[in-house]
Amino acid sequence: MYSKKEYLRHGILFIVTLIATTLAGGEWLFGKSILGKDDGFLTWEYFLKSLHFSIPFIGILFIHEMGHLLTSIKHRVKSSLPYFIPAWLGFLGVPSLGTFGAIIRMKGFINSRKKFFDIGVAGPIAGFVIAFAVLVYGFTHLPEADYIYEIHPEYLDPDFEGHTAEEGYVTLEMGYNLLFYGMEKILADPERMPNMSEIIHYPYIFAGYLALFFTALNLLPIGQLDGGHVIFGLFPRIHKNISLAFYTAFLFYAGLGIINPYHEFSSLIIALPLYIGFLFICFQKAGLPLQMRWAIVLVLATVQYLLAFYFPTIEGYSGWLFFGFLMGRVMGIVHPEVSGLKELDRKRKIIGWIAILIFILCFTPQPFMTG
Repeated sequence: MYSKKEYLRHGILFIVTLIATTLAGGEWLFGKSILGKDDGFLTWEYFLKSLHFSIPFIGILFIHEMGHLLTSIKHRVKSSLPYFIPAWLGFLGVPSLGTFGAIIRMKGFINSRKKFFDIGVAGPIAGFVIAFAVLVYGFTHLPEADYIYEIHPEYLDPDFEGHTAEEGYVTLEMGYNLLFYGMEKILADPERMPNMSEIIHYPYIFAGYLALFFTALNLLPIGQLDGGHVIFGLFPRIHKNISLAFYTAFLFYAGLGIINPYHEFSSLIIALPLYIGFLFICFQKAGLPLQMRWAIVLVLATVQYLLAFYFPTIEGYSGWLFFGFLMGRVMGIVHPEVSGLKELDRKRKIIGWIAILIFILCFTPQPFMTG
């Protein structure tokens, strides 16, 4: 079905991505880099220890993509092997995960609501099952409480008051989602459980957390994301409205606090038109008339401005804006149509609602916060 050249190309990308993710894991877990930055060089010993992060993390992504691939093969829809995208940025001094994820490319035309649904939902459910298992292992096999002192011996100093930005340190704290919070409370030993700014040093719960993050992103009920395929199957008559409404709400939350009437007028007069222009670009592929796009953008920005006026400290999560731009400008928020409005069978509807539940459990409003 696939040529030797394709297996070789995709295999090399997979191996390079695994290595890149292991290098990134060394930086997150131990502060070790092959360039000798942070706390020292990444030796072979620490490289092998970093595989405890990269193997489960890349393994979950692999299972996710194989869920898509095997289902497309089952439905005889031509598709590529998984493309893994390496992205280690340590040579620039920039923290990274070592990868931008993985994708498969559909080569065949799909004119079936059932096929769209099956292929779309298979990936996130398959990946979620493995991520859940990784988190169970991670929470039930936490190292002793003094493990953190191996990473941060300075914590033993009674006069230590924390790193500051002036020292070149950036604190990265993970935000809770419902599933991670529940599993921590049920499975983890409270005396061993690190706070959310330290889980980057715990390979299995860090890999599992990232897997839940990517699962939730894929299950956003928008356009041609996996969640968009689910909504397209469950609600054949109103999926466009659901996608548009959710996308608008997503941008609304992401941009809260960006335009604030209490900012200096000189900066606000520049930021406001730029922000409105950004929102307009995001809605360019929404399949709406020009007047409707402008109406949505202006109402959205006005409500955000008024909320900031009455609640000056209100803040969304600006980190979502880039992903919102990618969805609106690159991927599009309109799902391709198929002929007919035939509904899914009962079994698929149940699976669809399970996927929606997984999204609710995995979505983190503020996944990565720096300080």
